[in-house]
Amino acid sequence: MRLIDSHCHLNYEGLVERQDEVLDAARARGVAGFLNISTRQSEWGAIIATAERNPDVWASVGVHPHEADAHPDLGAAALIDAADHPKVVAIGECGLDYYYDKSDRAAQRDRFEAHIEAARETGLPLVIHTRDAEDDTAEILTAAVKKGGVTGVLHCFTGSAELARIGLGLGFLVSLSGIVTFKNAQELQETAKFIPRNMLLVETDSPFLAPVPNRGKTCEPAFVADTAAFVATLRGETPDALAAATTANFFRLFGKAAA
Repeated sequence: MRLIDSHCHLNYEGLVERQDEVLDAARARGVAGFLNISTRQSEWGAIIATAERNPDVWASVGVHPHEADAHPDLGAAALIDAADHPKVVAIGECGLDYYYDKSDRAAQRDRFEAHIEAARETGLPLVIHTRDAEDDTAEILTAAVKKGGVTGVLHCFTGSAELARIGLGLGFLVSLSGIVTFKNAQELQETAKFIPRNMLLVETDSPFLAPVPNRGKTCEPAFVADTAAFVATLRGETPDALAAATTANFFRLFGKAAA
């Protein structure tokens, strides 16, 4: 079995102190690749450096919507410049979060548009975070796709079935994290069943959201195997088939990683 953790934060507290050990533990469970995600500009260098040290780790450059207010001058140019690095394979994570409202909503939308422009310019996919902002997310992505040159993934998906269908219709993949294994995630579990096999990714979002049976622990990339096994059972597929499909989907979406 060969899995990819399509979204993890290897440089976050809880993982960065034992990064080599964490990566080796994941590899021992069949995890053959890791997309190390950035959330603020100040960490881009360290995240790229981790990818440089490990041939099976890639990096993204982006600013989380929580950080929008802290990056008032961030435009597409900085993202485009950073994305020129050979190990940077994605733009994000970016998007909208109206649940916590840690940044002004207009600022979130402005930064999101900058990421979309950078994705279009570089040809790299977007890694999208959206929470309690479905209407604006759908509107912005629909306009972006209509203009052309934009693709990506709705990461750590927890939205409605309607948003999933809109995203899929626009050509965006949907990524499932450990949340899908939670007892109170019945709606998400139903959504997981209808995502086409060729549009599905799995992730940990580690060090957050450890899946069953690891609840209460610091999440780490090895646990993507538990999420994948749960999703496979949910969908009536074998773990090997789901692993093969999601790995192929990862390299199709993040073509720079495949190269």
